[in-house]
Amino acid sequence: MYDNWEELEESIKNCDKCKLNKGRTNIVFGVGNKNADVMFIGEGPGADEDAEGIPFVGKAGKLMDQAFKGLNINRENVYIANIVKCRPPQNRVPEKDEAMACLNYLRNQVILVNPKIIVLLGSTALKNILGEEYSITKERGKIIEKKDIKYLPTWHPAALLRDENKKLDFWKDLKEVKKMAEEMNLRI
Repeated sequence: MYDNWEELEESIKNCDKCKLNKGRTNIVFGVGNKNADVMFIGEGPGADEDAEGIPFVGKAGKLMDQAFKGLNINRENVYIANIVKCRPPQNRVPEKDEAMACLNYLRNQVILVNPKIIVLLGSTALKNILGEEYSITKERGKIIEKKDIKYLPTWHPAALLRDENKKLDFWKDLKEVKKMAEEMNLRI
């Protein structure tokens, strides 16, 4: 574990623990307030993210930004990261060994950020953070508390692009996160 951001990011730049490093343009480390009260965790970078080295800048990210704007959530106040730091080919779901290779990096980010609320974006984030026994369709929108952190699983923004019916759920979930943050007197 690293106790500072620079060493952690440098260790990821040189990572070759799985095959994803071979096809990457950039690592997609994370972005936002490194002392955020609220953290968002997604699956992995897509083509736009790989090109820019920043999470959630493609179509799904723009959709998430619209929801943030509509709910007055400031992207600069939250921290956004992914399960894997390199793009899986054809934007496929990260394989178990790939996720496991990156998980300690993400855990280190969580320790450094020390968020009070973590929003899990999609099934991959939910299963890798809370456990394989969790299902996004069953847990979506429910607050799960573990080790003094409140987790709220919701749809991944990319799922909203495929199924417009999920947009309302996503909006409600982010609204709940905003309400929870305000009740806890947190910055969002």
